[in-house]
Amino acid sequence: MSPTLLVLTVVVLYPTVMAFTESLYGAKGLDPKTGFISDTEPFVGLQNYADIFGQAGDRFWNAFWNTTFFTVVTVGLETLIGLAMALIMHKAFSGRALVRASILIPWAVPTAISGLLWRWIFNSDGIANALLGQQVLWTTEGFHAKVAVIIAEVWKTAPFIGLLVLAGLQVIPKEVYEAARIDGAGPLAQFWRITLPLVKPALLVAVLFRCLDALRMFDLPYLLIGAQKNSVETLSMLAQNEASNVRFGPAAAYAVLLFIYVFLIALGFVRLLGTDLVGDVGGPRKTKRNNKLRPASPAAGSAEASA
Repeated sequence: MSPTLLVLTVVVLYPTVMAFTESLYGAKGLDPKTGFISDTEPFVGLQNYADIFGQAGDRFWNAFWNTTFFTVVTVGLETLIGLAMALIMHKAFSGRALVRASILIPWAVPTAISGLLWRWIFNSDGIANALLGQQVLWTTEGFHAKVAVIIAEVWKTAPFIGLLVLAGLQVIPKEVYEAARIDGAGPLAQFWRITLPLVKPALLVAVLFRCLDALRMFDLPYLLIGAQKNSVETLSMLAQNEASNVRFGPAAAYAVLLFIYVFLIALGFVRLLGTDLVGDVGGPRKTKRNNKLRPASPAAGSAEASA
């Protein structure tokens, strides 16, 4: 495990410690003690965090709730759409390869290109307004800006969940569905009793990855709507805005708070659903109990005796 721990220390632990250290320093400027311009960043302790929850509290909480709103809505929609995509891609039909390629193309498109594409679609004289038959200023302040970001994000990343769920579907034995059909189970019963329970570990992993990724959302709303828009400003955008104004201490403080938020979400997700990520431990016991209720055939008894 030493090489893995070394890599994690270099790419995760060291930048995290340096970000926290940077958050304890203020911006360069006039030193109130001497009255001269300081070329070094003054040590301010936890003052940056106090300012975030004090003077800049309104902006921080707005970005926090925007980040949470985008995460909950986009991941929820992506889970439903991605599951439907996986079921479609898993079916055997003529032209399945073309359908799979067309579904996965949005995920393969770089986010910067996707943001510019949807900015053109949501332009005042773009395709979206032409289809709606009315003028909606999608890239300005308001709830419609949130809707534009959600649509673009779901279009971009729903295929990612579909791809992971498809991998989980392909490991389910076909004999399970054949036995269910013999027992008289319809398509809906097969989905609820077989497909969904067996694909749940892959689905939970996909949802976890998407939650962690959505909490760090920056490039899509930044390119699609723009910077310093209260309707879509996220925590990552807030940290970038502070850094672009050469306020690296407050920017690092925002980044540390975002790291803590993502860490807590990941920890809670694993603690609550960690057992499901490795499969249902109660599954084999239920199978044994169900098998005991079935009358054993003479052939099955002889097979067990020989075994």
